[in-house]
Amino acid sequence: MPKYKILCTICARGGSKGVKNKNIKSIHGKPLIVYTIEQAIASKLFEHIVISTDSDDIANISKEYGAEVFFKRSAEMASDTAGKLDVIRDAFVRSEEYYNEAYDYLIDLDATAPLRVVDDILNSFTQFLENNHDNLITAMPSRRSPYFNLVEVDKNGIVALSKTVDSSIVRRQDTPKSYDMNASIYIWKRDVILSQKSLFLEKTGLYVMPEERSIDIDSELDYKLVELIMKENNVS
Repeated sequence: MPKYKILCTICARGGSKGVKNKNIKSIHGKPLIVYTIEQAIASKLFEHIVISTDSDDIANISKEYGAEVFFKRSAEMASDTAGKLDVIRDAFVRSEEYYNEAYDYLIDLDATAPLRVVDDILNSFTQFLENNHDNLITAMPSRRSPYFNLVEVDKNGIVALSKTVDSSIVRRQDTPKSYDMNASIYIWKRDVILSQKSLFLEKTGLYVMPEERSIDIDSELDYKLVELIMKENNVS
């Protein structure tokens, strides 16, 4: 793979709601965010691995394990209403200014998706380059289909399938393929992260991961399930 200037960001605020202090809560023997930091280091892709956080505790643990923290996220960017894309872009712009460097690509790794493996990072980036995507997201095959068993209720209380097709479908296996975003890996070209406001563009790529590596910890149940999988797989 040719040499590129690639920045890694890991965004982790302190005010998590579903699981208190989840980004640094111990899971299978280590703070949660450490798994993502170690995967980023092991990939050997990045010039810098930058943490965006409003928490001194997250900052200190991240630096202890080899990530870089040179700014504290503003209260506005750490609020419940702050958009993820805005937070990532903020970290990217700050990093270019701080390191006096223009990066070719940005890869954001979510701290709450620790079951990814290093090959997911490497292979998704390879796919991104080979297909000349503007950006790339990761997902798993959906367990439920919007054409078959996902429903919506309109303002009049009418229940209907979320999406419909022209022909009648009697088996889920016959529906168009759909995917659940797993919030694991996001990749952008430099000009795209700086100029676009949407995650979904004409040249957005999709890297598909298996369900067993796609859990995004957002609740206590997610946390317990991920810890169980880590124990069974002897994740270190």
